[in-house]
Amino acid sequence: MPHDFNQQVIEEFRANKGRVGGYFEGARLLLLTTTGAVTGRPHTTPVGYLPDGGDRVLVIASAAGAPKHPAWFHNLLANPQVTIESGAFTYEARAVVLEGEERDRAFARAVEADPGWAAYQEKTERVIPVVALHEIAQGGPPNINASSMGEAIKVVHDAFRRELALIREEMSKGGGTTLGAQLRVNCLTFCAGLHNHHTGEDIGMFPVLADRHPEFAPALARLGEEHERIAELVEDLRRVVSDEDADPAAARTEVERLTTALEAHLTYEEEQLIPVLDAV
Repeated sequence: MPHDFNQQVIEEFRANKGRVGGYFEGARLLLLTTTGAVTGRPHTTPVGYLPDGGDRVLVIASAAGAPKHPAWFHNLLANPQVTIESGAFTYEARAVVLEGEERDRAFARAVEADPGWAAYQEKTERVIPVVALHEIAQGGPPNINASSMGEAIKVVHDAFRRELALIREEMSKGGGTTLGAQLRVNCLTFCAGLHNHHTGEDIGMFPVLADRHPEFAPALARLGEEHERIAELVEDLRRVVSDEDADPAAARTEVERLTTALEAHLTYEEEQLIPVLDAV
């Protein structure tokens, strides 16, 4: 893509914590910063990604089916350590190019979710690479793209809202008798991320707030109870989509149940906690 276009997307992405319009509206997008193979200078590129569970995401070096690999792919071959901006978080990652059957399975999953990837492959003689970006554990709290603790809560919550909205949209478009493989991965990745977020609040933020602000005990008790209820809903969704022959109707029902409960929870948490956190 032209440099000026990329720069506009990068600026919009950073200003809106991962939300962009135009060409990338509604897409899963990250900012990938690589080290130039020749120059040694950092280069940032907007790239679409696929959730892959655990601590990694997948990016595809399609270059829209161009004859040559994109520059960012050559850069990460030379220097596999990269920086990822997801909108909510910034973190270091290690790039690994998938090979053989692992690459083929991942690419087939991508094509099932979006046939445009197959169209790109048909346009070029090269085998389009699939790259796994493994988050490098740093220790300590995550690097949230926010200027205050209150803003950090809203940024993370909005990231969950966006991902759940994408999953709901993907489910509404599905017409098969089973869920697509990538959609199942998207759901399972979301479930894991939400579980980790709530666990972090339960063992980190909530005890600190309870100690410093005893008057918030009723609100924190309610939030803890809501975490338990949402954990049950997450497990219900996980159980449905873990089946390779998962019923789309059953999955949609579980996603809607989770959406209703989660939105009410996130809204209440923001109302109760953002003012006190921003006053710290």
